[in-house]
Amino acid sequence: MQRMHDQIKNDKLERERRSRIPLPPPAPDRGPIPISPFRRQEGSDSTNPIDGKRRKVTVNSPLERAFQNNARHDLDSRIARIFYTGGLPFNFARNLYYRNSYAYTATHSIPSYVPPGYNALRTTLLQKERAYVERLLKPIKDSWIENGASIVSDGWSDPQRRPLINIMAVSDGGPVSIKAIDGSGEFKDKHYIAGVLKDAIKEIGHEKAVQVNLALKNICAAKNTEKNEVTYDKCSWITPIADDASFIRVFIMNHSMRLAMFNEFCPLKLLQVANTRFASVVVMLKRLKLIKRCLQAMAISDQWASYREDDVGKAQKVKDMILSDLWWDKIDYILEFTAPIYDMLRVADTDKPCLHLVYEMWDLMIEKVKAAIYRHEGLEDDQYSSFWGVVYYSIEWLSENPKCIPPHQDHEISMERSKCLDRYFEDENELAVVKFEFAKFLGGKFPSPDALTDRWVLQPLVWWQYHGSAFPTLKTLALKLLGQPCSSSCAERNWSTYKFIHSLKRNKMAPARAEDLVYVHSNLRLLSRRNEEYVNTATKMWDIAGDSWNESDINGGAGILENAALTLDEPELEAIVIGNASTSVTTSDSEVQSEAN
Repeated sequence: MQRMHDQIKNDKLERERRSRIPLPPPAPDRGPIPISPFRRQEGSDSTNPIDGKRRKVTVNSPLERAFQNNARHDLDSRIARIFYTGGLPFNFARNLYYRNSYAYTATHSIPSYVPPGYNALRTTLLQKERAYVERLLKPIKDSWIENGASIVSDGWSDPQRRPLINIMAVSDGGPVSIKAIDGSGEFKDKHYIAGVLKDAIKEIGHEKAVQVNLALKNICAAKNTEKNEVTYDKCSWITPIADDASFIRVFIMNHSMRLAMFNEFCPLKLLQVANTRFASVVVMLKRLKLIKRCLQAMAISDQWASYREDDVGKAQKVKDMILSDLWWDKIDYILEFTAPIYDMLRVADTDKPCLHLVYEMWDLMIEKVKAAIYRHEGLEDDQYSSFWGVVYYSIEWLSENPKCIPPHQDHEISMERSKCLDRYFEDENELAVVKFEFAKFLGGKFPSPDALTDRWVLQPLVWWQYHGSAFPTLKTLALKLLGQPCSSSCAERNWSTYKFIHSLKRNKMAPARAEDLVYVHSNLRLLSRRNEEYVNTATKMWDIAGDSWNESDINGGAGILENAALTLDEPELEAIVIGNASTSVTTSDSEVQSEAN
């Protein structure tokens, strides 16, 4: 590096030497000669006697005037003052609409322009923007008539325990925010939630709503109720392990000296993942396992034993857990049998249509989970595991045959399909037609040879759009089903809406105006994610992170969750996270091991 630096310096001096043009001395009867722009302006080693007396070149050169550098610097300072005085986060500088507004100003000459004032922003411009958003959403809403939409919702609370329920409609055209409900003062039981969802269905039209569903239950936090007694008995051992892991993290993070010891032994950070995050228990336990050797080296160190200024009892408890092989064995077991579930949910946790992938993924996931549980319990395939029996809703619901079979040959699926068709097509003539078309479809009677070969080339939704004309009644159902998402991830990731709504309440904004503002706020953000510039320009993922976020900070995929306030449902973000995950984790693991050794 030093040699390269010296070479660059020498090359620069050589170029400057060659650029100097010696001038003849001035005649006795003439004034000073004009200064050549190619001459050195300061610190010149030229022997020409005029060098010491020449004038400096004017700072505001023609080139600078052409680019208006002074005006640009002045404008930068004025914009910066908006951030400083308004308390705006620096991340706002990546806002797509912020940058576009200045780009528009730079390309349009608008003399004497004055930005909109307080009243215009909250009245006429807000109504105009709502109408603009409605026009942008119209093609998506029109597609619901043919393709249907899923009503998805998610609820959470802020640190002050104020609840919010986010309602959205999702289809293959993308998510649309319907409303965000402040649930303060409401008893949020099943009747209240059902009423909220019914209102949302009425708002978009019941003929357009396809599904509102829940696939899995929380096996990492089973509740002790009368109806859930068996499940709680078999799964309750998981919750204390998660609580212990959280206890270790909180103890270290809340004591500065213990945290300093941890940082000395481990190059990675302890994750703080909130309960509302994607698979928060699994993410936390995965990180603890990754830094296991570091934690153990810290716990047996002289620094840990000699420091006695904090709660010694809690410090001993943390040490005992970290050094307990039995405790780590339980963590390994939890991660082993939840890994297939976690992987499947991560694939399905998107607002993109992936329902056609669920059947095969579900069967493979079930086989892997069962294999992990049976291997741990030392059971054969034909034996019964009570823990396996409660991981899912019922043992009878799952097929005991480990061999995958086509869905139309699965007896359970065939029976449920018949129930679905009977309920969906109330007219007997339509029901007869769809049954005939389904039998024709199963028999492979397609309109062209391409229809058969395209089954392995095209996505199912595309196939039905292109070849479905031979089965028109069945096509309507296929398009509605295959265009639906498998999760409510789009509702979960709209975290900024919560703070926004309560800010409106504090400002005593009229309910109708607040509703318009939330509608515009949420949908403009969702719409911006469909543009190419959202992933390829300076505004890349502008709405998902705070000032501390940087792509280089992503380590192993999970560390981004707390800063970005996201689930792993961002297609673009997940490409970055998961794409780097294997490299990052491998590197981190080697660093951890070297530190521990």
